[in-house]
Amino acid sequence: MGTREHFGPVWRNFLEDCGTVVRNTAPCQVLGRLTRINGLVMEAAGLKLPLGSGCRILVPGGGTVEAEVVGFNGDRLYMMPTDDVFGLAPGAHVLANEPVQPTPNAAERVEPRRRVSDRAKHLPVGDELLGRVVDGAGRPLDSLGPLGSTQTRSLQARPVNPLTRATISHSLDVGIRAINALMTMGRGQRVGLFAGSGVGKSVLIGMMARFTSADVVVVGLIGERGREVKEFIEQNLGAYGLSRSVVVAAPADTSPLMRLQGAAYATTIAEHFRDQGKQVLLIMDSLTRYAMAQREIALAIGEPPVTRGYPPSVFARLPALVERAGNGPEGGGSITAFYTVLAEGDDQQDPIADSARAILDGHFVLSRNLADQGHYPALDIEQSISRAMHGLIRPSHFDLVRRFKQLFSRYQRSRDLIAVGAYQAGRDPVLDEAVRMYPGLEAFLQQGIDERADFEDSLGKLHQLFGKTL
Repeated sequence: MGTREHFGPVWRNFLEDCGTVVRNTAPCQVLGRLTRINGLVMEAAGLKLPLGSGCRILVPGGGTVEAEVVGFNGDRLYMMPTDDVFGLAPGAHVLANEPVQPTPNAAERVEPRRRVSDRAKHLPVGDELLGRVVDGAGRPLDSLGPLGSTQTRSLQARPVNPLTRATISHSLDVGIRAINALMTMGRGQRVGLFAGSGVGKSVLIGMMARFTSADVVVVGLIGERGREVKEFIEQNLGAYGLSRSVVVAAPADTSPLMRLQGAAYATTIAEHFRDQGKQVLLIMDSLTRYAMAQREIALAIGEPPVTRGYPPSVFARLPALVERAGNGPEGGGSITAFYTVLAEGDDQQDPIADSARAILDGHFVLSRNLADQGHYPALDIEQSISRAMHGLIRPSHFDLVRRFKQLFSRYQRSRDLIAVGAYQAGRDPVLDEAVRMYPGLEAFLQQGIDERADFEDSLGKLHQLFGKTL
């Protein structure tokens, strides 16, 4: 037998070889098995993952299907696919996208919110996204090549302390005369655009995206028809509007999970630019489709319906999404948000419309009657309100707004009498003035699709209408 000095180099080389093998060995992966597919929900056994985790199902013969954990029952995981599920077979292997995290120690339990945020998906953000069209997973849809962004951000943001937010104290020019003058928007305000189908909603949000004074525009097209995505980008947004915008498209033919993710991704991009100190206009079309996507998922995993088929989780998710918009800390950026809300059958008491009205800072209503008369934009100023307007405008401006609405509403209530000739001038001085000024009031509310009306111009024309000066 040799001496210790003889075997020393041998053992040393042996240990180095063992270390090389260990370093090059792939970590052990826990595999689950696909046991059931029922509609949109897939069940897996043998794998324990936290809620919201991403996973892959191996397709026999090659390929994978991406999915996300949306619930569990005992040892069964409930997953929703983000891709087509064609080709999957019973017993297919299910893998976690990331290694399962060990049980947190005492130090890690101090900040559980951070751990939850870190488990969420991270998607690209940054200036490289300006002028681009992406899907809910951050993949380009515009055939312009890779995004080239090296920054990523979690889709799940931590709740913002309401006491750290700046107050809404500065107006935002959206380029629409009726909104600038009569329903003034503030930076950081969240407003719902309530409309039925075919009343000019897409045209109006396209005009705001082109004409706004905001630094960046983020558009989330959630659950809309695929045809409308291209039409909105080419006809409503235009080349100039797209150059300073990011469009996230998750049309109706994508999975409900991808529609939810698309809305979260659009909000995440807006948050990134807000944190850079920029004024952001976030337009989401539509909040109703977002709620419907959550309803599909919740009903599929067994949550009971409560209000017109909507389960409770829908009404919990809506404020969680909306509250991510708004002002940042004092002196920082802001996210001014427009959420379109589809009123089914023009019913303003639809549960989603009613819930959205309660959690937003104002609501603008588009009227089908006005649209049928060729009155565009079809904003119904009698039913619309901006709750932050009082702190944004001067008293003289507010007096003119109140006078405008009073005369316009008085004329509308007496419209039938005037039409049949039953109205006699001289009996009501207020109605006499309303009849005299109505053509000017109506013309003030109308605006061409290519006409931009900045804030000062809108205010000047309002003063001019009543013979006042600024």
